[in-house]
Amino acid sequence: MHRWADNFVAQGCGGSKEHSFQHPFLQAVGMFLGEFSCLAAFYLLRCRAARYSDASMDPQQPFNPLLFLAPALCDMTGTSIMYVALNMTSASSFQMLRGAVIIFTGLFSVAFLGRRLVLSQWLGILATIAGLVVVGLADLLSKHDDQHKLSEVITGDLLIIMAQIIVSIQMVLEEKFVYKHNVHPLRAVGTEGLFGFVILSLLLVPMYYIPAGSFSGNPRGMLEDALDAFCQVGRQPLIALALLGNISSIAFFNFAGISVTKEMSATTRMVLDSLRTVVIWAVSLALGWEAFHPLQILGFLILLMGTALYNGLHRPLLARLSRSQSPAEEGERERLLDPSRTLINDAS
Repeated sequence: MHRWADNFVAQGCGGSKEHSFQHPFLQAVGMFLGEFSCLAAFYLLRCRAARYSDASMDPQQPFNPLLFLAPALCDMTGTSIMYVALNMTSASSFQMLRGAVIIFTGLFSVAFLGRRLVLSQWLGILATIAGLVVVGLADLLSKHDDQHKLSEVITGDLLIIMAQIIVSIQMVLEEKFVYKHNVHPLRAVGTEGLFGFVILSLLLVPMYYIPAGSFSGNPRGMLEDALDAFCQVGRQPLIALALLGNISSIAFFNFAGISVTKEMSATTRMVLDSLRTVVIWAVSLALGWEAFHPLQILGFLILLMGTALYNGLHRPLLARLSRSQSPAEEGERERLLDPSRTLINDAS
């Protein structure tokens, strides 16, 4: 197994030897910076709309920005836990287990938003989870070297699943606030990013002094060492490039995600999000970061089937099958139902 952090190795501060880039909380700060940039984009678009009388930007009703504090705290907690777990397991396993948020989001949507899921949606959710279990089992059956023990991988997987409960609460809160207050998606993401960026940046200071023992990935053994991270970024340009790419992709992904939440539902957003698993798994195999396991194919097929069921992609297929009767069958049916047809008994 190949962990994400093992791909980026650089020397730290104070002449420390080369080590993996394991700074989950600093990475989470970068994620919130990407979300925060959506707020700047929102005001730029609003200024442009006011200047050119563009009606595409709906008038925003007043709302209290603190309404998004609770989702931001959920996002901050869940994301930080997942970044910690990412340093303990593979990228594809990380993404696969994130799909577990579908079931939690579905249950919370029913419980707190009053949404009713049809049978096919429940079957889709169950099939999606079954697919994730199969692929997760394939991950556990894969070979692990001495550096990446199975116990470490299991701990990372459990942390990811635990984080999904927090993330599902965030999704439901976002849906409730976006529907009720008609907040523009860019403004919602940017407001959450502002809260998360400020709070987590301040928390980096005490984290610098909190011992974490073997749980830490930095040479000082602290919960987070931001200075060590900056030294590694300065000495390894690929790390800086990866962080900038992460910030940019997060900005776009969160805008698209919250737009789906506004137009469709929180659970649909999570189902579509789980499809990223396919791309990440394929890239990991192509780059040689992971070994192929036959169970992964089965798991992905079950996962895609669950996605299709939840989004109702089976309905057009069933409708086409019901209309695909042959002309002979149709003509026979019309002949049998023809009221002017003389019965044999009557003719005799």
